[in-house]
Amino acid sequence: MSEPKTPTPTPAGDTYKGWVFKWTNYIKGYQRRWFVLSNGLLSYYRTQAEMGHTCRGTINLATATIAVDDACNFVISNGGAQTYHLKASCEVERQRWITALELAKAKAARMQAESDDSGDDFSPSSPPVPPGQGGGSQNSEVQSALRTLGSKVEDLSTCNDLISKHGSALQRALSELDSLRMTGEAGDKIRQVTERATLFRITSNAMINACRDFLALAQGHSKRWQKALQAERDQRVRLEETLEQLAKQHNHLERAFRGAAQANATTDNKSAAGPGKGEASDEDDDNEFFDAMEEAPEFITVPADPRFHKSSSNISGFNSEMCPDDQSLNEEPLAMNPESPSQELVPLKKRRTRISDKPNYSLNLWSIMKNCIGKELSKIPMPVNFNEPISMLQRLSEDLEYHELLDKASKCQSPLEQMCHVAAFSVSSYSTTVYRTGKPFNPLLGETYELDRRRESGYRSLCEQVSHHPPAAAHHVISDRGWTLRQEITVASKFRGKYISIMPLGTIHAIFERGNNHYTWKKVTTTVHNIIVGKLWIDQSGEIDVVNHTTGDRCHLKFAPYSYFSRDVARKVTGVVTDKDGKAHYVLSGTWDEKMEFSRVMQSSRGENGTEGKQKTVYQTLKAREVWRRNPLPEGAETMYYFTALALTLNELEEGMAPTDSRRRPDQRLMEEGRWDEANSEKQRLEEKQRSVRREREREAASQRTSSQSEEAVDEDSLTDPSLKSVPHDSYQALWFERCEDQITGDQIHIYKGGYWEAKDRGSWEGCLDIF
Repeated sequence: MSEPKTPTPTPAGDTYKGWVFKWTNYIKGYQRRWFVLSNGLLSYYRTQAEMGHTCRGTINLATATIAVDDACNFVISNGGAQTYHLKASCEVERQRWITALELAKAKAARMQAESDDSGDDFSPSSPPVPPGQGGGSQNSEVQSALRTLGSKVEDLSTCNDLISKHGSALQRALSELDSLRMTGEAGDKIRQVTERATLFRITSNAMINACRDFLALAQGHSKRWQKALQAERDQRVRLEETLEQLAKQHNHLERAFRGAAQANATTDNKSAAGPGKGEASDEDDDNEFFDAMEEAPEFITVPADPRFHKSSSNISGFNSEMCPDDQSLNEEPLAMNPESPSQELVPLKKRRTRISDKPNYSLNLWSIMKNCIGKELSKIPMPVNFNEPISMLQRLSEDLEYHELLDKASKCQSPLEQMCHVAAFSVSSYSTTVYRTGKPFNPLLGETYELDRRRESGYRSLCEQVSHHPPAAAHHVISDRGWTLRQEITVASKFRGKYISIMPLGTIHAIFERGNNHYTWKKVTTTVHNIIVGKLWIDQSGEIDVVNHTTGDRCHLKFAPYSYFSRDVARKVTGVVTDKDGKAHYVLSGTWDEKMEFSRVMQSSRGENGTEGKQKTVYQTLKAREVWRRNPLPEGAETMYYFTALALTLNELEEGMAPTDSRRRPDQRLMEEGRWDEANSEKQRLEEKQRSVRREREREAASQRTSSQSEEAVDEDSLTDPSLKSVPHDSYQALWFERCEDQITGDQIHIYKGGYWEAKDRGSWEGCLDIF
């Protein structure tokens, strides 16, 4: 066996390679294999040429044990599933491998502990803090230095353990030699070696104790340093914001002073100066121009084109058009229906602000897989440990968290500005998913959910599970403030090893009474990362086209996927609003988890080629205005599944609910109360009940088809009629929604047919199924 190609490993080494004999079976015995130790994983190949395409086996050293048999043999095992019996060519070579393996094991265990620590701000499995919110490049350098220092300290601790271990072994070996009866010069030499080994042990122990004290001190101050760093970073951000505000105020005062001086100096020429000279000076702050590029990380300030100032009457008209709705962005609360003044005398219902804290249940994946052996795939019960205590119908209703955007859109005079609010609403629905890694409960067939906020917010919402295979939910919202929202969503998912892609299928419709504007859009792909190992985190990626089918206007939104190497803002969303001729009128930018801004385009032109060789469009825009900002999470949200203020109220019991309402679902209620074991049993009972009802319904549909075919002969037309061939095996029909063709998309969808709220007023629920 040849010597390893790489130098002897050191505590900082990351890779070790070499030939080692591996036990295969009793016939072939030990066979020479090429082993590679890298990043805490020990892999082996038959030859070095196989490294590029075929790996014969891999063991994760983070959970493995390393044992020494004799002078050349050693064993590596991860608990029973994998065990490697290895033999080196000599004792020195074996000791090199043992040292490298123990160092790699210590590093791998440390990295796994850091990735599992949910409170670690520097977890490698968590997405990084977006630039601009994390202190910039200097903060990244400090964090990198802290991580490097921590790694070196851990390496030093590992070396201390190794010195102590091998020093003790050396002392024992020398003691055994000394016990042997030897005379003459050999005995004197052994005594000298023993004395030097004793001195080495004393010195090593002193160094070990000093290093242990340093390690304890460093660990004790680590969190304190991180808190101090966070405080300094926050203070720096506040100072930068204050300085920016002061600079803006200084510029504004300077322009005002300059305008007043010019007005006093040219009193006799006021009429020649043109109308609005003084106004233009006051409006310079609003008419400040920016250079916005599609896919660019930020806007670039450029001087305004002089001809825009000449047409001051046009700009004044634009400002007057924008003013009423701009005021509504920040001032109008929109909490009471102005058409119903009598409601002001009725006190609003006080909604709950807390639910039971999430229990700290450990999840054993092996126990789940063990219980699935021998069962049909459709009958495998998934525990509620993966869920959050709301259903998919309630999650759909959570899209109305920022319904105020549609309220403001209904008041807009311009359909292009209305498009900006609708586009912001389509983005806002994703802000509730940042920390929500739990899966909602799959609704049972016929399950419904009502969200009556007519008194507080002017809208009523109804969802119903209209199909189970494939699962589909229909949603209808009607508002007293001039808009209607409806959708039918089917979810498709794909497991891709390390992550799951969730692709909502279906179209969302928003119809406004004013102007009869009809908007449609679809949802983007949601990706859940670190399914197997690490901390779960969620990303949104894809593109959305919001289309106004009445005017032909369009808004193209792009959700940038997360990239570790990107310098851009994380979770970034950009968009451009164009009319039916393709002319750009507004630019939108922001992030789907924080805020969105929009600014009006005054001029567009072709800029320089981008990184991919594409020619970017440069937009000259007015100053950006905020159209949407995420509401802060309630206090203690981290112990309540990271629910928003609206989500905390979704499962609250109310009077007059339908018997099929999600709030009456027992397994979901038990999970919310923290009784997860009972919830798992109840969930399994409900799923089995649903299967038996479905089988009975299919038998009835089959018997009806058989009887109808026996009573009348099948003519020639029936053999070619696709409607007769496509009779479903399951004859289920939704109770509150009816299936019809969408006039906009041409798809078969379910649309609310009415009757639910009238049945609630009467308290009559005869047509509801017993699903719970």
